[in-house]
Amino acid sequence: MLDFAWTQTRSCAFAIALLSGVAASTLLPGLPVARYDLLVAYGVLLTLVFWLRGWENGRDIAVIALCHVIGLAFELVKVSLGSWSYPEPAVLKFAGVPLYGGFLYAAVGSYVCRAWHLFDLELVRYRPRATAVVAAAVYVNFFSHHWLPDARWLLACLLLAVTAGTSVRYTVRGVRRRMPLALSFVLIGFFLWVAENLATYLGAWRYPYQLDGWEPVGADKIGAWSLLISVTFVLAAVARPSRRREVHGTHGPIPGEP
Repeated sequence: MLDFAWTQTRSCAFAIALLSGVAASTLLPGLPVARYDLLVAYGVLLTLVFWLRGWENGRDIAVIALCHVIGLAFELVKVSLGSWSYPEPAVLKFAGVPLYGGFLYAAVGSYVCRAWHLFDLELVRYRPRATAVVAAAVYVNFFSHHWLPDARWLLACLLLAVTAGTSVRYTVRGVRRRMPLALSFVLIGFFLWVAENLATYLGAWRYPYQLDGWEPVGADKIGAWSLLISVTFVLAAVARPSRRREVHGTHGPIPGEP
């Protein structure tokens, strides 16, 4: 268990470093530039360090960059609709969204990519096309539910259906183990909710009910993150070198499993 937790912590290195930077920026008085702008430079520096150190390769950087762009598009719509806001001033800010906001999604992409390497992840009976279609629908629904009926419960059922029988194989201390893919989405969703509480407490962004003082983020966001992580997962899976077992679901015995 401790080895699993330590590997998870290593997988979260980018996110931990980013949130640490957000926390440190709140303690620095008299900054010569806006805090949000400083965090953009910090996010770029982190990305370069992780690449130059070999902690993330070219494929990973491409996934992370795409997560950044998709995240910014998500932010532009949500902020324009008043779902949340970035109340502090910044030069690198467009339509109320600072460019650093994309790094919050890039951090999630970094986690998935690093976990893939560190745990030597392998997918069994994965349905790439069906999962990608549902993930895309999940992403669209986060916008469309402002004007159309919210389909998140239907999409949650569809996501369970297309991932039924799909498992993730991973290695801890040389022992190969497995976990249902849907369960991994829920667990990641929970920890993203915990991180969201910390991020809003540090002023990374604010929900309307937090403008007059911080309040915890509602537990319903666990479900939202559990759905949204499917988008990042699909992007990361596309960037992985293909394995016959991942696509066709062939499998054999796993050491350490009955």
